[in-house]
Amino acid sequence: MTRTFRFAPSPNGELHLGHAYSALLNGDLAREAGGRLLIRMEDIDVTRCRPEFEASILEDLAWLGLAWEQPVRRQSEHFDAYAAALDRLKAMDLVYPSFLSRAEIRAATADTDWPRDPDGAPLYPGFDRDLPAEAASAKIASSMPYAWRLNMDAALSRTGPLAFRETGHGPDGETGAISADPARWGDVVIARKEIPTSYHLSVVVDDALQGISDVVRGEDLFHATSVHRLLQTLLGLPEPRYRHHGLIRDAAGRKLSKSEGATGLRQLREAGMTPADIRARVGLQPTPST
Repeated sequence: MTRTFRFAPSPNGELHLGHAYSALLNGDLAREAGGRLLIRMEDIDVTRCRPEFEASILEDLAWLGLAWEQPVRRQSEHFDAYAAALDRLKAMDLVYPSFLSRAEIRAATADTDWPRDPDGAPLYPGFDRDLPAEAASAKIASSMPYAWRLNMDAALSRTGPLAFRETGHGPDGETGAISADPARWGDVVIARKEIPTSYHLSVVVDDALQGISDVVRGEDLFHATSVHRLLQTLLGLPEPRYRHHGLIRDAAGRKLSKSEGATGLRQLREAGMTPADIRARVGLQPTPST
């Protein structure tokens, strides 16, 4: 079976060295395995993702020397596929509409002992979980903002213990067969009123539809893999191999971030750096042709 890798940036800014490392690593692994490399634009946030950023990303990837199969998949063109997956979860009675605003969630979870997810956000208090269907429908009909959340307890009662195969490492060096613990995320958001999906839902649907055999991404997504394994199991989707790599960090030890103004590849290129320089800077060996 041909192994298939993917690099999946969000076109809401320019690529930086952290993106370059992940993209190049995926390309190297695909080449070594005699496999395929796909590019996916994770652009479900239609308010922040823009065509000019996508064009810049593809230009940077080509400059780095990467070659990928066409066409590039854009999540914004496949909302129907995610809506169909959401409908399956609704039919299993595993999701519910939640109506608390962010401010209301903060107020309800202000207690310093309130449990938090691996990213540090407070777990959803579940006030709407048992709301009668008629009352929920009335709120939806009144145009109240809402999000579809996964009823974590109900979902886990259908699956039993879960695990995933880690060929890289987690933040604490975890590797091999990893016990998945999606309960740490509480009732995660699966979709929203205005967008029939979330990162968690769209990524598992896309990985299945694109035949991704190897998910290679940053260790900051290690814990999210538990949620992905849960959704894959509920929806009957295949399980890929996972490899979580270390992150490129700044001088203060922080993960490089678009929001924090990390230097873009375009700026580094304009400053005279070459693709070989980028590979060396992120700790990758030269390509065979270099």
